[in-house]
Amino acid sequence: MSGEVPTRSHRMRRVLSGPRPEAVPALVGRACALVGLVDIAAGVFPRFRHSRMHTIAEVLPGALGPFAAALALSAGILLLLLGHGLKRAKRRAWRAAVVLLPAGAMAQFTYRHSLVGVLISLALLAPLLRHRDQFSALPDPRSRWRALANFVLMGAGSLALGLVIVSAHPDHLVGDPSLADRITHVLYGLFGFEGPVDYQGNTSWTVAVSLGALGLLTAITTIYLAFRPEHPAARLTAEDEARLRALLDKHGGRDSLGHFALRRDKAVVFSPSGKAAVTYRVVSGVMLASGDPIGDVEAWPGAIERFMDEARAHSWTPAVMGCSETGGEVWTRETGLDALELGDEAVVDVADFSLAGRAMRNVRQMVKRIERAGYETRVRRVRDLGDVELDRIRRAAEDWRGTDTERGFSMALGRIGDPADGDCLIATAHKADGRPGQYGDLKAILHFVPWGTDGVSLDLMRRDRSADPGMNELLIVAALQAAPRLGITRVSLNFAMFRSALARGEKIGAGPVLRVWRGLLVFLSRWFQIESLYKFNAKFQPRWEPRFVVYRASGDLPRIGFAAMQAEGFVNLALPLPRFLRRRTAPSRACAHAVTERDVRAA
Repeated sequence: MSGEVPTRSHRMRRVLSGPRPEAVPALVGRACALVGLVDIAAGVFPRFRHSRMHTIAEVLPGALGPFAAALALSAGILLLLLGHGLKRAKRRAWRAAVVLLPAGAMAQFTYRHSLVGVLISLALLAPLLRHRDQFSALPDPRSRWRALANFVLMGAGSLALGLVIVSAHPDHLVGDPSLADRITHVLYGLFGFEGPVDYQGNTSWTVAVSLGALGLLTAITTIYLAFRPEHPAARLTAEDEARLRALLDKHGGRDSLGHFALRRDKAVVFSPSGKAAVTYRVVSGVMLASGDPIGDVEAWPGAIERFMDEARAHSWTPAVMGCSETGGEVWTRETGLDALELGDEAVVDVADFSLAGRAMRNVRQMVKRIERAGYETRVRRVRDLGDVELDRIRRAAEDWRGTDTERGFSMALGRIGDPADGDCLIATAHKADGRPGQYGDLKAILHFVPWGTDGVSLDLMRRDRSADPGMNELLIVAALQAAPRLGITRVSLNFAMFRSALARGEKIGAGPVLRVWRGLLVFLSRWFQIESLYKFNAKFQPRWEPRFVVYRASGDLPRIGFAAMQAEGFVNLALPLPRFLRRRTAPSRACAHAVTERDVRAA
């Protein structure tokens, strides 16, 4: 099954029957968002009231009575928020719209006697009622931390929008208030108090009501998020982990990323037979799986079907990061999704590795130089380390991390030294003839997870920044040389994104498009280590195994890419805890390998 390539006709049938967003929810959501934008414009900009567009804005839900500006502003923000939920076919958004639209229509008729306003509300309500079965998506997993995030984001947005409101009436201002006065006026107004800025006529009252409406919206949404029932974020239960470990014991040798499914911040769906599973995390509405399904290849379709059913039930965007070629073929055949090559994984066969020869001269010279500087290495299983040494390694890995953000998802385990991970491998570098530092003579760490019974897969790389460059090369060579006595025949190193483009783009005869693409990747390497990881991996003469991203439509790729960057830790939208409050865990080969440009130049 896994070797078959899906035909175009079969894939097209699956695409047509797949869980694509329905047209009605998307159309209604966009209509609500458009109405919301017009309402916001009517509430913020006074000149808008004298334009032709205001003729339309006056009959939209929320633009009625003496509180027109404030109500339009409030209704606009609510409709924008509601429109996003309707586009994703969320049941709760549908219920809110079904309640709000008739209320708006009644208010339009009661206060303005506007038949046009009633018709606009009913025009939006009609498709909601007619196609109510399409708005069935379940709510996303959530926690009460969103209340804090909402308060900060809504507060910042209200402050910015409030400054626009305060400054949108220059002809009615009394005097020339400074920026500090305007900010103070906004802050006071959000809490319902008068600020230091004065206006002529009724403008002061209009601004005050608008600012009060913004403050009330922030308070209401924050209180709602704080007190609504909590749905915990993805977490692997002890029972799920035990079932996954049993599958890995039987089938873990097939995929080098299999052990990373045991991250405890992932959720899992199993096939009906229980012989296969897909682990995932939901990030920004994207149901993000990584690697191949776990377990028997024959049972993969059942697990994939459960995964897609879950995505459909919540209206999540399904995606897979870093699956193998076989995995990509099964995913595309069973779901109608598409696959795009993302990069290559560097795999070194231990039997073929040697420091001899011209190709390995740079690595050989670097290793010998570091050894002459007084460094020595140790390669052991986690179960062979004592508690004291293991704790020292954990603390060093935490403190040597290059960023404050914990990085890694698809190729990171997220922990070191767990009793259940006794088969993991740790390579350490020590400088015995130097003065002991905070962690004794420990200077660098490599952590590998099992890949079946005869392989390991690189998880993280850490080194003391005061140590000599080349620690990572030293430890990889040490691990490869120690592999035979540990029963290891293959070692998976780093993942190199867009490796083929980098390799082909630098060759003679490369076309202009390929050269431009390679130039862009080199430019992005200043922040994402794309080129440096490729060059670092290539030094060990590996074989390259392609990895793919599986996606539903080309338009989903930016969203999937952003969600993947969030999952991997490159983009952090949450408020970080103070460092002393964070749990001491150690990620991740995917993003924080500590392969620096200094190391590359030294090689």
